[in-house]
This record gives sequence, C-alpha cells and structure tokens, in this order.
Amino acid sequence: MANRVSVAPELLVWARKRSGRQVSDFAKRFPKLEQWESGALAPTMRQLENYAKATHTPIGFFFLHEPPVEEVPLPDFRTFGDEHVLTPTPDLLDTVYACELRQDWYRDFAQERGYDEVGLVGSFSVSDDPEVAAGTLRDLLGFGLARRADFRTWSDALNGLRDHAEDAGVLVMINGVVGSDTHRKLNPKEFRGFALADKLAPVVFVNGADTKAAQIFTLAHELAHLALGGSALSRPDLADLDMGSGVEAWCNRAAAELLVPRASIAQEYTEGPDLTAELDRLAKLYKVSTLVVLRRIYDAGLMPWSVYRSAYQDELARVLELATSGSSGGNFYNTEPIRVSRTFARALVTDTNEGRTLHRDAFRLLGFKKFSTFEELSQRLGAA
Repeated sequence: MANRVSVAPELLVWARKRSGRQVSDFAKRFPKLEQWESGALAPTMRQLENYAKATHTPIGFFFLHEPPVEEVPLPDFRTFGDEHVLTPTPDLLDTVYACELRQDWYRDFAQERGYDEVGLVGSFSVSDDPEVAAGTLRDLLGFGLARRADFRTWSDALNGLRDHAEDAGVLVMINGVVGSDTHRKLNPKEFRGFALADKLAPVVFVNGADTKAAQIFTLAHELAHLALGGSALSRPDLADLDMGSGVEAWCNRAAAELLVPRASIAQEYTEGPDLTAELDRLAKLYKVSTLVVLRRIYDAGLMPWSVYRSAYQDELARVLELATSGSSGGNFYNTEPIRVSRTFARALVTDTNEGRTLHRDAFRLLGFKKFSTFEELSQRLGAA
C-alpha cells in the first residue's frame, strides 16, 4: 500500500483556489480531492506531485504549516469597480517572474555592450500635463497620424506601435499564455498588462489573450507608466479612464491622448444618427479600436456621460462579437519573438551563438527545450 503524505488540508484547498479551479474541475483526475480537503484521507507522494503540477504550485508549499501570502512583485494598480484585486493566480505570477528573468539577462547584456540608457524611462512626472507628455511620446515613438496612414488596420497599428517602442529601447512582450503552454491561457479579467521599469532594460508585457481592441490601449498605457519611471501591474478600463490612483489616471489620459489627440477628434467627429458608422470611420482614420474613439469623443466634450455609458456598453458587445477568439497564434517562429520581444530574442540568440550564454539558459529564457528549434529561430532572426 502506498505511503500517504501528511499535508494540511487547508494547503490543498489554498492550492486549488489559487489556481482558480473548483473541486469539480479535478473530479476526473483527483476523484478523492474532497476527502483530501476535508482531512479524511491524505494523498500519496505521487498524487501530491501530480496535484502540484495540476495547480501550478511549487511542491514545497505543501509542507508548510499554513498557506503562504503571495504578492505580485510590482505596484498593483488593478481595480474592478471599487474593488482592488489582491490575490494573484500562478499564471500571473509565473508570467511576471519569467519577464523579470529576461529583464535581468538583458540588463547584463546591455551593460556589457555599453548601451545607452533608454530616454523614455522616467522622462515625465505626474505633475506634467498628460496631454503634453502624450504628444512628446507620440513623436518619440513615431506614431503620429501621418505615420499611421501607412497601416491598413488598427491591428497593424498595434504591431507598428510595438515595433516603434522596441526601436525606442523598450522590450515589448505580447503573449496570451504562460510561456508557450497553450493550456495556460492568461485571463484578461485578472490583468491586461504590466510594465517593469529599468533604465537599460524596460519591459512592457501585454496580455495577448485580450481583444486586439484592448491590446493597443494597454500597450500605450504601459508605455506611459515607463515614461513616469515606475513599474506597474494594470487592468485599464476604457469605460472609466478616470478611475484609480493619480498615477493610473495620468497613464490612462496620456495613453488616450497618444492614440487619439483631443484636438483632432474635436475636428473630425461628426454627430449623426448612425454612431456605429461614425465610430468605424474614425477607427480607420486613427487606426485604433472604436472603443478608444468613443471614449475620446466623450473626453472632447462632444457626448454627455449618460449617452457615452450606454453607447460604450453597446459598442463593447459589438466588439466582442466581432472578435476572433479561436486563433492558434500563427507560425511559432513568427510568434515566439513577439512573445519574448524581438529585441530580446535577437540579443539572446546572438549572445548564445557567440558562446557567452549557455544554450541551457537560453532555452529556459525562451521557453523551449529543443536545439533544432533554437537553430531555426536563429536563422529566422538573422542571428545564426
């Protein structure tokens, strides 16, 4: 008979809740989970190891006397209405930790190569006018309205803003799953993005599981956090951009102004019976989502709050209905550099091929294990 492991039942309950799952979700794989959680039966070591993997919990946690208190290792600006989000899931924590490891590696790389500090980081303070700051950022990122005319869609504009941010020295990572694990999809309801401020290796992460409409605003929002020189975990809400702390509200206003200048929308907007058609027209002009356009119409004083709130809910429903959610993410060698930042991927592959970084460490930072995959990625990046 297999030996049972003494585990405090509350730790088993904590691990399940931490993973965001119900007992019923584990019914097939762990049919005696209810007995484990009640203390009527203890799991075997093999069962505990499998349960740790299923809940993405470090095995050592199960041998503590009580559940540990886990906190996100960066300032948390997420809000849901008046409620502050306190408990991070393992998906969020693992994503932040992975990005921090990449940032640490790239900082050392940049120092060794004598790279200049990234001028965007800490270039403004909350005492500065966010609209003025947005204009400066727009010029710095090459994301003016004339430049956006080259983009066919606002999805293309998202890619363009990402590339321009990377050219400005920011490592932009966009991913909808934890690492490359397609079974661990990130939840936009938990977070939409975060910024890791650093003078040599600033990082912006955008939740790629979110709608494209939300991603471009999140990217602009996190770039605004870097401009203030601070790290942040965010869930910006276009419906209520004035909510949150002074820092968060500043970043919301700067992001909105960066994407759709107030003076421009005041000139371009034409009130009429078909709001949807007007939103679509303006979205094509500014290469942003209709939700961003709608918010800027309100910001410009062209729509009362009550009308805006109702129109926002209608437009959000339309956007979600049009959104495609079944995409597999495309070719791995095209998506991998986006997941970890093109700049980071090219630097890591080059450094590894030059013998300065071990392949083992490169595989861990990139999130795969096969040498053939590394070789192919190296060829695609032109870093062979």
